[in-house]
Amino acid sequence: MSSSGFPAALMTRHRTAWGLGLSGLIPFIACLVVAFLGPTAWQVTAVYAFVYYAAVILSFLGGAHWGAVLQRTDKARMPGDIRRLALAMLPSLIAWPSLMLSPVMGIWVLMVGFVLIWIYDLSREGRFGWPKWYLLLRSVLTVVVVLAHAGMVLRLGESAWGF
Repeated sequence: MSSSGFPAALMTRHRTAWGLGLSGLIPFIACLVVAFLGPTAWQVTAVYAFVYYAAVILSFLGGAHWGAVLQRTDKARMPGDIRRLALAMLPSLIAWPSLMLSPVMGIWVLMVGFVLIWIYDLSREGRFGWPKWYLLLRSVLTVVVVLAHAGMVLRLGESAWGF
């Protein structure tokens, strides 16, 4: 056991998850920086890359809930399992059509998707089975991702606000 009372393997998974989660923010931040500061052709590519990456990550978050239900070894059916499996499909069903919209509209749709899955993650049913540190990680990542989306909306200017 480590000095904090947690087994060393758990602490390693905890740190690895945080490291990978935080490194997953790099594409969001890099695309945002290039969209503001890069050459014009790169700015356009950065906006599209941002939207595509956001769609992939939003879909991944749904998969995490799918896995949370399927990986349980207790074999007991929990009251929210079927609903959780169904809701785990929603992020993909939000992300995929967002790729067919204009980049501006896609960014808005994806931002709402990230907020909705975060709200579910924090719900009683959504947080079941996750360690407490995971919810903090998800919150930190979601806040940064939503702020990055807001930054991209600002970059796209007045047209992004529907004016």
